[in-house]
Amino acid sequence: MPIINVTMTKEDGGATKKQKEALIKELTDSFVKVIGRGEKSCVVTINEVETDNYGIGGESITTIRNTSKE
Repeated sequence: MPIINVTMTKEDGGATKKQKEALIKELTDSFVKVIGRGEKSCVVTINEVETDNYGIGGESITTIRNTSKE
């Protein structure tokens, strides 16, 4: 069973339900096109990460983005 994991930041309310459905469809279609199998068993997971929950260089992404706006 193919599993495609997508991790992206959750900003401005995150992706809409419609966007997520389109992403799942497009990723599944691409997988089937390239690999040639998996349409009925392809699992796509979408993880949206708040910018407070990850960081680079010792600072959260929220802090980095707020600092760059000043």
